[in-house]
Amino acid sequence: MAQPPNLNTSPSVSDEIRKTTCYMCACRCGINVHLKDGKVAYIEGNKDHPVNKGVLCAKGSAGIMQVNAPSRLRAPLKRVGPRGSGEFEEISWDEALGIVTERLGKIRKDNPDKLAFFTGRDQSQSFTSFWAQAFGTPNYAAHGGFCSVNMAAAGIYTMGGAFWEFGQPDWDHTKMFMLFGVAEDHDSNPIKMGLGKLKSRGAKVIGVNPIRSGYNAIADEWVGITPGTDGLFITALIHELLRAGKIDLHYLGQYTNAPVLLDSDPKSETYGLFLRDKNDKPLVIDRNTGDLVAFDKKGIRPDLNGEIRKAGISHTTVFHKMAQTYLGAEHAPAAVADRCGISVETIQRIAAELAHVAFEQSISLPIEWTDFRGEKHSEMTGRPVSFHAMRGISAHANGFQTCRALHILQIILGSVEVPGGFRFKPPYPKPPEAHPRPHVASCPDAPLDGPHLGFVHGPEDLALRPDGTPARIDKAFTWENPMSSHGLMHMVISNAHAGDPYKIDTLFMYMANMSWNSSMNTKGVMEMLTDKDENGDYVIPNIIYSDAYSSEMVAFADIVLPDATYLERHDCISLLDRPICEADGAADAIRWPVIEPDRDVRGFQSVLCDLGHRLGLPNFINDDGGAKYKDYADYIVNHERRAGIGPLAGFRGDGDAVGRGDVNPDQLDRYIENGGFFAEHIPKGATYYKPWNVEYQDWAVGMGIYDAPQPYLFQLYVEPMRRFQLAAEGHGERQPPEHLRELVKTSMKPLPVWSDSTNSGAEYPIHALTQRPMAMYHSWGTQNAWLRQIHGRNPLYLPTKIWNEHGFSDGDWARVTSPHGDITVPVAHHAALNENTVWTWNAIGKRKGAWALSNDAQETTKGFLLNHLIHELLPPKGDGLRWANSDPITGQAAWFDLKVKIEKTAPLSETAPNFAPAKSPVERGPKDIAWEVGK
Repeated sequence: MAQPPNLNTSPSVSDEIRKTTCYMCACRCGINVHLKDGKVAYIEGNKDHPVNKGVLCAKGSAGIMQVNAPSRLRAPLKRVGPRGSGEFEEISWDEALGIVTERLGKIRKDNPDKLAFFTGRDQSQSFTSFWAQAFGTPNYAAHGGFCSVNMAAAGIYTMGGAFWEFGQPDWDHTKMFMLFGVAEDHDSNPIKMGLGKLKSRGAKVIGVNPIRSGYNAIADEWVGITPGTDGLFITALIHELLRAGKIDLHYLGQYTNAPVLLDSDPKSETYGLFLRDKNDKPLVIDRNTGDLVAFDKKGIRPDLNGEIRKAGISHTTVFHKMAQTYLGAEHAPAAVADRCGISVETIQRIAAELAHVAFEQSISLPIEWTDFRGEKHSEMTGRPVSFHAMRGISAHANGFQTCRALHILQIILGSVEVPGGFRFKPPYPKPPEAHPRPHVASCPDAPLDGPHLGFVHGPEDLALRPDGTPARIDKAFTWENPMSSHGLMHMVISNAHAGDPYKIDTLFMYMANMSWNSSMNTKGVMEMLTDKDENGDYVIPNIIYSDAYSSEMVAFADIVLPDATYLERHDCISLLDRPICEADGAADAIRWPVIEPDRDVRGFQSVLCDLGHRLGLPNFINDDGGAKYKDYADYIVNHERRAGIGPLAGFRGDGDAVGRGDVNPDQLDRYIENGGFFAEHIPKGATYYKPWNVEYQDWAVGMGIYDAPQPYLFQLYVEPMRRFQLAAEGHGERQPPEHLRELVKTSMKPLPVWSDSTNSGAEYPIHALTQRPMAMYHSWGTQNAWLRQIHGRNPLYLPTKIWNEHGFSDGDWARVTSPHGDITVPVAHHAALNENTVWTWNAIGKRKGAWALSNDAQETTKGFLLNHLIHELLPPKGDGLRWANSDPITGQAAWFDLKVKIEKTAPLSETAPNFAPAKSPVERGPKDIAWEVGK
């Protein structure tokens, strides 16, 4: 009898496992990296990690292809041909850093403002901001200005935190969940896990999105809303809830500024401002006594209907103003339904369902807690309705007010920071006053006078020079966009090219693909980067760029500093920045070099430490002039932002201190031993009601989140916005220029109302959107050999109505035109789509010569960008001005306000426009990528 073959049915996957943090999107999941002979063999999820609990998506698994990508830069580069040509020579790090140090040193000694330092989605913004502040330039920001500042700022100004990285639904208790415009690559594993919990419990999921894909495809109900009208829909829901009396009056009275008294006299110089006491605390009327008291006085019951006449001026409550505003006929479902593309009956039904779940299915948890007014509670009551939203409602010129409206909807239902509702993640919640105000005072050879970014509370906080001109190159924190808390990265290149508000010397960028998919007006930006003046010099004199890969932006740099990939360097996902916390606990994490690079590359943050030493920047040198930090890992361990508070909260002091504690030289080793992360649970009694819960406030102080308890009220009515309106109405020392007065008056409304953010007219009747696929993240994923097999090309998806009107068939192409330009692209039919909307996947299209792709790769021939149709400025309106294509409050880029027209055209061999290839600084990748490890 033949012997059976000797088969190894359980081959060893690896000879070593190293645990770190994924970097393939912003989820920051825990991963186990399996190694054989020191090389990556396999990546899986870490089951012990607080974010993903072992779940890993296609992006995370494909990280193995990211660290082996042919497009990886191999050494520092110096441009030797015309800018944009891609002609470089490899140089040493000493030469590269010597050139950069000489350039930046001259700028710092002369005028630090002439450095514009802007970074992409690098997840180390606390550190890069720290470096820029030490250099002394006011011109620093990260990518949030063109991504999500409307969401972040609206949430912080309203309730001290926002969706996405700042909070999450109470997945374990919510009974009705509404999802607005969430990109499928954002927070994908936690959302998928959360949706699984909801589905298993039978909770209802409603997706509000013009496009039905991904999360919306598994929703119980899909609301295919017209793009840019979410605010109309939300305020109609508020109208219906107020009209029916289905609001949480106790919650509004105790935890929001609804009972705060407002100056109600239109003739008063303080009209619309809060009545305050001598300590500047907003005042309410106590229902128990009828007295006028500070909002936080122990034992009071604020009166939602309070009114008082003081010093000849009548004062009524925010609640009165809110009811007066939203009960107006213009907010009724019948008045908004057609514009939203949602029937009156659907709006009314959803409002009724929200009310039913919130008030008829409320839940209580037997958890005792004490509020900031000293009242003890025997249980925590919840309204089990929750919401989640992201860029879909944010990236419009009305995005800030739309996001604010959604927060007001949550708050009037009493469903924020309660069981079943929306919950904050540490280090949030924080009142807006807890954040710094923006600083811009710079002088030669000195640090900036404070943090660049922050939250303004009135005209006095604007970043203006004494003559009223913008102090920042991106015009952040000006009358054009007063509350631009994340800066305006999308305006830096165009402003620098125009010399408006001034010329710069050096543009220094990190991981920001601004010459391609991260810019509006892509062709125009490429021209700006290569434009020369009458003397033959580049209009933007010097460009320094750092990236790990040969992206489109590399070709436009003068010096390229090659970054390491995420498995080859240290990173810090910090409580000082954007940690990995969950609602039940604080958590942070690291990345560390689980493999060594096989190229002459360095982690960008370590390069900044080196440059800080070479430039003699404060906080980067010791008293003897030596380097304070030998690299970024040294900074992570030894830097203290305040005494006892460093980038990492875990394993401080002797290794057991949490939050606050002395420097622990073995801290990184302890993180590595723990799987690359640290987590500390919130005490049970502090689980909910965080802004007003004494136990949570004390816990947060102990963790170093803030230095003293700071309970606060949710701001239904945002008083700082009214301060800007008053200035536009002619009050105060600092007032807007005449051409901006009306804009400030109409946009800075302290109670959010909707405004039409589209400006293209009847000639362009179709909304055009981009959506990031779940298997990709920005442009990184589409050069990944595995992920390219999922998405290698991107058609323009058309709804049935447009498909039939134009007689399209499979395989057809279309010419798509906007006021700015046109593209010619393949089309496909998508029935589950708003009938006046077309869309495509974002960042699939690539420029020839980039990412080590061949010139006939699908991404370069059948992929395309809608960016070619979008401009950073709006079309002329006839007033002699070109207004920014941005939210007038925050300056966030209005990507999703694009409107187009479509016509059928003959198929092309390649999508148009298609640019001549740039020469690649790396070799073209092989047709097939294959290797074995452990052999």
